Amino acid sequence: MNNKTTIIYVHPYDKSYNHAVLDTIISDKKQKKINYNLINIYKDGFNPVYSTEELSLFKTGETLDPLVKEYQRQLKETKRLIIITPIWWNDIPAILKGFFDKVLKMNFAYVSGRTGVKGLLTNIYSAEVITTSTSPKFYIKYFSGNCINGSVRSTLKQIGVKKFSWKHLGNINNSTNEKRKKFLQSLNN
Repeated sequence: MNNKTTIIYVHPYDKSYNHAVLDTIISDKKQKKINYNLINIYKDGFNPVYSTEELSLFKTGETLDPLVKEYQRQLKETKRLIIITPIWWNDIPAILKGFFDKVLKMNFAYVSGRTGVKGLLTNIYSAEVITTSTSPKFYIKYFSGNCINGSVRSTLKQIGVKKFSWKHLGNINNSTNEKRKKFLQSLNN
């Protein structure tokens, strides 16, 4: 049954503020008794790079990577998606882009049609992206190419996700403890 939340966590350092975000989200799910899966792509040892052999299967949508198969199984059971990621150099980390490339495969996440792609992951009714960066949100949105709308949101829309939201804590290196606590509290709404 599609009653799960899947959290995709994208950060290699467990003492980062993003890890505090993850802990807050997980604590909230446990308190509300909401089923969730955690995809911790760094900790899982996910390899975002296509090999020649893997890429040769592109048109079939098949994979040689058992971790990709497991992630796909989890996404098929997902109703709500939460992505927690930093923004580095005005973009998402390369490992997240590699996750999209290798996991959201043809015939799993979409099919190709005459007018583009048709999403197959319509079981995921909403996605929330939570980001942090040294840049404020307005800068990311208006002056640096808006990686969240341009890369993440458009990808999720193409695979069939209808609802999308984005929460961001910018100026992270200059933020106060009070501002960080307030942001964490806002995540439980």
